[in-house]
Amino acid sequence: MKAFRGKPSIFASRSPEGRRADLEVEKLTLKFGGITALSSIDLSVRTGELIAIIGPNGAGKTSFLNCITGYYKPQEGKISFDGSDVTRFSTHRLTRIGIGRTYQNIELFPGMTVLSNMLLARHIHCNYHIGKASLFLKSVQREEVRHREILEELIDFLEIQSIRKHLVGSLPYGLRKRVELGRALALEPRLLVLDEPFAGMTLEEKEDMVRFITELNEAWNQTIILVEHDMSIVMSISKRVAVFDFGVKIAEGSPDFVQNHPQVIKAYLGESSAIE
Repeated sequence: MKAFRGKPSIFASRSPEGRRADLEVEKLTLKFGGITALSSIDLSVRTGELIAIIGPNGAGKTSFLNCITGYYKPQEGKISFDGSDVTRFSTHRLTRIGIGRTYQNIELFPGMTVLSNMLLARHIHCNYHIGKASLFLKSVQREEVRHREILEELIDFLEIQSIRKHLVGSLPYGLRKRVELGRALALEPRLLVLDEPFAGMTLEEKEDMVRFITELNEAWNQTIILVEHDMSIVMSISKRVAVFDFGVKIAEGSPDFVQNHPQVIKAYLGESSAIE
């Protein structure tokens, strides 16, 4: 993948305060009837950090993401974003304050083009009402041009120029994942939540996605929470790793620390040999 020349304006124009994305999760507990999906989870994420959450199937990883993005409401605990309590915020309100995400199962509109799917994400940044839009006033035209400029920058970064007018439903799975990342970035999130972004990809597609995510984090200072099953990717790009098992956080630390942690090894392998 070629390196992007310069920061897209949506990132270059951000002030330090505009990039702030500190997340604090305290004693988070989520239950479905008699089943405890998450039990007293504590986790902190600092601005500019890339933290991965791993664990066996059913460990509670996606449930945790659904809590911090407003899809589930925990019975106990607190979620703070930049010092504000957002535990009971709705999904659309969390999106507006800067929390964007991708999904384990792709949530694009297959009958719409790549560009149209990404353009939908810009609605939270529209400053005109339906009356002005229906008359297509000059102020609306100028704003629409600005939205399209931002999308073109993201399309260039993700190298999807050739498919920008293709219907999403006609694309291979790996490219759909890339488009979904583009739509999440079009929200201009301060905190980007990625739920298994590498699932179902070929090796080449994974390598491209690794480069995109790494550049987002390192060059653009994008704060990222990543849930992923591919351990080789997690251990190579994450600055910190948290491990869940049956809804409990059993370990947290550097990739090296986590790989050799006895409880992590037991959760994955049931024996005392390091995770490969």
